Amino acid sequence: MQELKKKDFFYDLPAELIAQTPIYPRDSSRLLYYDKKTDRYEDRIFHDLVDILQEGDLLVVNNTRVINARLFGYDEKGRKYEIFLLKRKSLRTWEVLLKPARKAKIGSAIVVNEELSLTVDSILDDGVREVTFSFDGVFEDILSRVGEVPLPPYITEKLADAERYQTVYSKVEGSSAAPTAGLHFTEELLQRLSDKGVERVEVLLHVGLGTFRPVKEENILDHKMHTEYYEISEEAAEKINRAVKEGRRVIAVGTTSVRVLESAAKEDGTVQASKGNTDIFIYPSYSFKVVKGLITNFHLPESTLIMLVSAFLTREKVMELYEHAVKERYRFFSFGDAMLLL
Repeated sequence: MQELKKKDFFYDLPAELIAQTPIYPRDSSRLLYYDKKTDRYEDRIFHDLVDILQEGDLLVVNNTRVINARLFGYDEKGRKYEIFLLKRKSLRTWEVLLKPARKAKIGSAIVVNEELSLTVDSILDDGVREVTFSFDGVFEDILSRVGEVPLPPYITEKLADAERYQTVYSKVEGSSAAPTAGLHFTEELLQRLSDKGVERVEVLLHVGLGTFRPVKEENILDHKMHTEYYEISEEAAEKINRAVKEGRRVIAVGTTSVRVLESAAKEDGTVQASKGNTDIFIYPSYSFKVVKGLITNFHLPESTLIMLVSAFLTREKVMELYEHAVKERYRFFSFGDAMLLL
């Protein structure tokens, strides 16, 4: 296989196209619709999904819910730390991203407030530590009071309504970032799709470092994906497998849903009900087993997410679509516009 370079997935993006605030209503964002069969694309609006999708299509959504994963604390010398929760290991133990990490040695104690403190147990990776939290009461309640919504660093404006960084179908708390393709759906749009005969099924992937960590290695095959927790229930697997066997389109809402489906995929294109950790890394030359369509936002240059989308189409086609989106001044990244690839 030809070596894939990180720079192959770079594109120029004017800073003013990075969406700083969510659009209202959610489904009025723009939609770049690309049809693989005809090799044509159109500029649409997200609620046009009702006209584009067909009866029998199955949307697979990620029902994870973002926690207040960003904390700040101080060590005994008064040094300030940013603590970013990544993955829960047990009742009190978490993997976290610490900044600055080099001062956080094994045994270091960091106090968030009188309710919450932590001790560094082990050094896992660049900036990543396993820590044990000390607290009295319910951790989630404390987090809701002292933590912040973990908006990406490229969003510099304050979020007026924290629920706008949650999907309308979010249920299971545990993510460090939102599955942003789902942010465009409203309850009304979901109902209209259901009335048309478009099915929906929920899976789970708690978004963590595996999704949003940047690729540092020039040869992307050297990039190490961090694991993220996922679940497909028996009921969800049954619905997905019925659609596959009946030849209906399985359309993933977001790259996280893609990673769940392809992690649980069997060779015949069906999925296995399962739960556990996945470190699947999808890049060009990957052969999709389950996913036939994808709804996704516009992703950062050189990210694993743009590599996944390039695997679904081709790198050249994705760069063409992104060039068009820049020219037409689409809004990019978490609060930006979307693409529908069928």
